[in-house]
Amino acid sequence: MTGNAVETHDVVIVGAGPAGLAAARQLIERGVTDVVVLEREREAGGIPRHCHHTGYGLREFGRLMKGPAFARRTVAAAERASIRTGVTVTTVEPGGILQIATPSGTGRIRGRRVLFALGVRETPRPPRLISGTRPWGVTTTGALQQFIYLSGLRPFRRAVIISSELVSFSALLTMRSGGIETAAMIEENARITARRPADLMARFLLGVPVLTSTRLVSIEGAGQVEGVTIERNGTQSQISCDGVVFSGRFRPESAILQPSHLQIDSGSGGPVVDQYGRCSDPAYFASGNMIHPVETAGRCYREGLQTGQFIARDLEGRLAPADQVLKVETRGALSYLCPQVVALPEIGNGTWSFTARVSREVRGRISVSADGSELWSRSIHALPERRITIPSQVILRNDLKTLTVQLVGAGEKPDGRRSV
Repeated sequence: MTGNAVETHDVVIVGAGPAGLAAARQLIERGVTDVVVLEREREAGGIPRHCHHTGYGLREFGRLMKGPAFARRTVAAAERASIRTGVTVTTVEPGGILQIATPSGTGRIRGRRVLFALGVRETPRPPRLISGTRPWGVTTTGALQQFIYLSGLRPFRRAVIISSELVSFSALLTMRSGGIETAAMIEENARITARRPADLMARFLLGVPVLTSTRLVSIEGAGQVEGVTIERNGTQSQISCDGVVFSGRFRPESAILQPSHLQIDSGSGGPVVDQYGRCSDPAYFASGNMIHPVETAGRCYREGLQTGQFIARDLEGRLAPADQVLKVETRGALSYLCPQVVALPEIGNGTWSFTARVSREVRGRISVSADGSELWSRSIHALPERRITIPSQVILRNDLKTLTVQLVGAGEKPDGRRSV
């Protein structure tokens, strides 16, 4: 594709992972057949392609399967869409126009509606501000899985895992499958981020030390990692290893949106969306982990099905207009809330809900208020990377101007606010 001509379709989906493929399937089943899916990788299927552990597919396809099998099933379910691999979106323009790069050249493609389903990325070493040298052997979970499962390579023999999110335990299983010893799993907080039985499995079944309240100070080594320095209970010590895996701290894969005209939420790092996943430019939608890092592949697939329904309704002119919205403001310990705006007229009807996260453990009270009156509240014990759900029924009227969601820890006062 070259030149200035714009190729036009009903729907263009950017990202052929679980959410994007599910949306494509749903759109076609609802009669929207002119659907193009763009994927920068050589194969469609997303992250599950290189997650060789089980736990996928039970709710979506009625059977338990490993990641690659789940990926193949999602691709097959969307086979009536035009799936184009090796295509990278380089620029996002108003009105659903995308500049793209392919092996054969550059071009422009337009969708009457465009869905971003690019997923998430882990936070690598540089943004974490870890000191030390810059040797070979430092990677993320995603890169590790590609080394082992897609390329058949073993980048190191003994490594430490930084963080204790669910994906961190996936990294542990990946290393075990690839014949790599796990020297330790390191977590700064006093408890692991994943649900509790995970650390018991690591400690007692796999013999892996899980070091909580422990901070990575520096990485040592010249050409290859030789060890790490950690701090625990005020005392520094070293662990001998030749690899470091940075895991978790997910952020939406939204780099192409940052310089665009679309509004970005400072909390989630993804685009600002309404309850339908519609962005600040109504030609664009977003779904899955683009808007709320991080959820499982299965949940993203189910959300993609729902977003596909919303886009189909929008093409039929049956979605609430995007020109009148209720802004949602957050205060206190919440790191982000999604959606950030609500299209009106909308009375909470139970078909959607707000989701939120915290960046640290908080025991306190979460409340929703409007115009100086509290609409809903409850006591809460919130943990990092655990989904907090607030029912849409808290919106009792469609004449509200601003909705405020606040989470305050016991004995604390609100520590600031953020609004879009």
